[in-house]
Amino acid sequence: MQEQRLGQLLGTEEVAEYLGVGPVTVYRWCREGSLPCVKIGRRWRVRRDALEEFVRKSERSETLTGRLRAFIEVPDNVLAIAQDRELMTRLDAAFFRVGAARGGTLVKYQLQDERMPSLEEVRAEMVEMGLEVDRLEDEGRLRLVLESGGSEGRVDEVRRLLAESLEGDRPLWANFNWDLRMGVYEALDQQRLLTKLVEDSDLVLKTAILEEDLDEWPGETQRRAQVTHAGTVWLSREGLAMSRVTPPPAL
Repeated sequence: MQEQRLGQLLGTEEVAEYLGVGPVTVYRWCREGSLPCVKIGRRWRVRRDALEEFVRKSERSETLTGRLRAFIEVPDNVLAIAQDRELMTRLDAAFFRVGAARGGTLVKYQLQDERMPSLEEVRAEMVEMGLEVDRLEDEGRLRLVLESGGSEGRVDEVRRLLAESLEGDRPLWANFNWDLRMGVYEALDQQRLLTKLVEDSDLVLKTAILEEDLDEWPGETQRRAQVTHAGTVWLSREGLAMSRVTPPPAL
C-alpha cells in the first residue's frame, strides 16, 4: 500500500509517515525549499522521485565514495580540487566507482605532458585505489585516453562520446585534469562550452586541479572557475568540502 502511494504526489502527512518524522518538520522543509515540492492550493505536494532524491542526499557515509554518491547528480559538472596527486587519484577512483554503480560509461582523460603520469601509471594507481579496472575494461565501460589538449578538441571529443553513450543508453562519466598549458581565460571558455553539453543530457563531468596550481590564480579567477561549474569538491588531508552553485535568490 505504501509503495502504491509513493507512485503518486504525496501529501505532507504521507511524507512524514514514510520518513518517520512529524508533519511540522515536513512543512518546515517545504517552506525552506530543502525538500522539492509544489504547492497546490493551500497544500504541499511532493513527487516520489523528489522524495527519494532527498533521502539519498541526506544519507551520511564515512567513505569518500559514499559522500560523492550523495553529492554528484546526473547530469553534473564538478570542479575537483585536491591537495596533492595521491588525493587527486583517490577522487578519480571514487568518482568512477559512483559512475560504475549508476551504470555509466567511464572515461579518464590523461594529458600528454611530461609532468603528468603515463596511462599505465594512472591505471596502476586506480587499481591500487580499489577500482575494478580489469572488469570495467573487459565490459567496455572504462576507457583510459591520452589527451593531446586543445581548446576545441576536448569539447568535440566529449560531444562524440556522449553520442556513443546515448546509443548504448548509458550516462557518460568523463574525468579531466585542468589543462594548465592553456591560458586561464581560454580554459574558462572551454569549461563554459562543456557546461552547455551537460545541460539536458546524461553527462557527468569532473575537472580536477591541484590546490597548488589553483593558488597561483588571482582570487577573482578562482571564484569564476568555481561558479563555472555546478559544484565544487575540495579534498585535503584535513577533510572534504563540497558545495553547490545555485542561482541568486530573488529579493
